[in-house]
Amino acid sequence: MADRKYTSNKKTEINSEMGKIPPQAVELEEAVLGALLLEKDAFTNIGELMKPEHFYKEVHQHIYKAIANLAQKDHPVDMLTVTQELKKIGKLDEVGGAFYITQLTSRVASAAHIQHHARIIWQKFLQREMIQISSDLQTKAYDDSIDVDDLLDEAENTFFLLSQGNMKKEAVQINPVIQDAIDRIKESAKRADGLSGVPSGFGALDKITSGWQGSSLIIIAARPAMGKTAFILSMTRQMALVHKVPVAIFSLEMSNVELVNRLIISETELPSDKIKKGNLEPYEWEQLDHKIQNLIDAPIYVDDTAGLSVFELRAKCRRLSKQYGIKMIIIDYLQLMNANGMNPGSREQEVSLISRSLKGLAKELDVPIMALSQLNRGVESRTGIEGKRPQLSDLRESGAIEQDADMVCFIHRPEYYRITEDEQGNSLLGIAEIIIAKHRSGPTADVRLRFRQELARFQDLEDTSFDDGGFVPMPSAPVLQSKMNNLVDGGGRALPNFPDSPGFNNDVPF
Repeated sequence: MADRKYTSNKKTEINSEMGKIPPQAVELEEAVLGALLLEKDAFTNIGELMKPEHFYKEVHQHIYKAIANLAQKDHPVDMLTVTQELKKIGKLDEVGGAFYITQLTSRVASAAHIQHHARIIWQKFLQREMIQISSDLQTKAYDDSIDVDDLLDEAENTFFLLSQGNMKKEAVQINPVIQDAIDRIKESAKRADGLSGVPSGFGALDKITSGWQGSSLIIIAARPAMGKTAFILSMTRQMALVHKVPVAIFSLEMSNVELVNRLIISETELPSDKIKKGNLEPYEWEQLDHKIQNLIDAPIYVDDTAGLSVFELRAKCRRLSKQYGIKMIIIDYLQLMNANGMNPGSREQEVSLISRSLKGLAKELDVPIMALSQLNRGVESRTGIEGKRPQLSDLRESGAIEQDADMVCFIHRPEYYRITEDEQGNSLLGIAEIIIAKHRSGPTADVRLRFRQELARFQDLEDTSFDDGGFVPMPSAPVLQSKMNNLVDGGGRALPNFPDSPGFNNDVPF
């Protein structure tokens, strides 16, 4: 009895749902079409918002398409031209003939409220789409063969595309794409730095890349202890503080506090061992207090979720993009991610799915995504100066990383392998090479940067804070104390109780 009662109630519910009328605003559709026929400039006010499929009645879809065709050709839009266009595309009789077109002009006196009416029509279209999506998801939710994580991913992705007005993205004629490309070139020409993408903060690198390009997947790979994290943090500091670019860092290896400690060490130029122990002189506390002010309001967003999945990353990035306008996404590092819900057959296939998903996310959000990656041990077994240089074949676990990436860069520090001079006899102490091994939209090249290990910081070779291969020595304690006193508030303020602040006593591995 219980089963039959449930079935009966369910049937009633279904019949009730089927009896509902889809959201629509037919009278407003007629008013909008009438306004478009009355005033020649009305289409320019709603052309970007409205598409034929947004109209509920198929008849109105045909009429609007005819109007759009005329407007795109810069032809006049009125009752006669629209009637001829409908006749040309074979839809005149289907819409009710010239008589129906004439009737539309009587529905409205002017085009004064056309934008308001068009927005209501757009909202009704969104409601119908959400009903359709929800119905499809409900059907799939009853199917036990569909993985729930895949279904959640599909639901979020579909609603996200709908909210962006990109529900049905189809092939387009090249003309508008060319115009978009020209607009981007013009925007780049206006920039003082001459770059077309997000600046890395390293002048020598930006000359090769023109900045990190939107929708690109960039892989930064190296063996352990080469400074991968130091590189992305040095770059993050430049992007966020100097160029005001919002950056999101997903740290799967280090905690938020560890990352922030590294940023503090780099920004304050205080020795890492002193920061770890909190063993600072009074003038160093002042230096710390002053210099971290630059970091406090920096547009840097850090997430240290361990074992982050592709699904979780996509959801987090979409929210960050919407809330904070993120322009750069960094992942440390790729091999620590997982592809839950994607049913990979092996670890190699899982990494392939992850790299492919990252590329898709970069295209979706139109921002560069930089993922750090480990190299296999093949580098260690080779000998000689050239033998120690990383190669694309050294990428760990999957060749798909190389295939999906728009750019692959290796970090190589010859000094780590006790190689202190190059073949020309130039010193390699404190030198790091950024080897651009793959560059889909530009040349490959080697870029040399300066690396100061005790600060875990990368800088351009010509940076003025260096002197003959090393940093300019710090002033003596009394001199620096005097400078800091003048810089902060005349020396009269009591020092903050930094040793009690959270995070400063954590170990910072280098």
